[in-house]
Amino acid sequence: MRPLTEAETTTFFEKLARYIGSNIRTLLERPDGQWCFRLHKDRVFYMSEQTMRLATNIGRENLISLGTCFGKFNRKGKFRLHITALPYLAPYAIYKIWIKASSEQSFLYGNNVLKSGLARMTENTPQYQGVVVYNMSDIPLGFGATAKSTLECRTMDPTGIVVFHQADIGEYLRDEDLLS
Repeated sequence: MRPLTEAETTTFFEKLARYIGSNIRTLLERPDGQWCFRLHKDRVFYMSEQTMRLATNIGRENLISLGTCFGKFNRKGKFRLHITALPYLAPYAIYKIWIKASSEQSFLYGNNVLKSGLARMTENTPQYQGVVVYNMSDIPLGFGATAKSTLECRTMDPTGIVVFHQADIGEYLRDEDLLS
């Protein structure tokens, strides 16, 4: 377990900023103490500094996981967010999408959100912006990237893609071996 390098930090924070903007600071400076991000086996973990200090007593080869996994770096150095980061991203999300109950199951099976399944969308959402997807009961279901801006979505046909799927809570069941 080690701190992120400068390049890793930049890549990671750019990815987080697509979803929560400048609210990254609130993740690190919480009222219950200081929190940090650490890298272990290409995965970025979010934990309190107190927990991080206690983990230094455990050898790297014996340490499997610590804190909450936010995602992992692939071999090319790109970062991919995991669904385990959703509870931390959802409260601070800048752009949000609400989907109808009829398309909720489709999204949870890993499909993109179509215009016919869109219920509401945050105003002035740009194209290819990271969004958190909610159901109509305000329960976060996952996240993705917008295929069209808010203005373009108003005039598009019902079969057009509004949000590209990136991760959803159904991954806990579909990919449980990969999330650990």
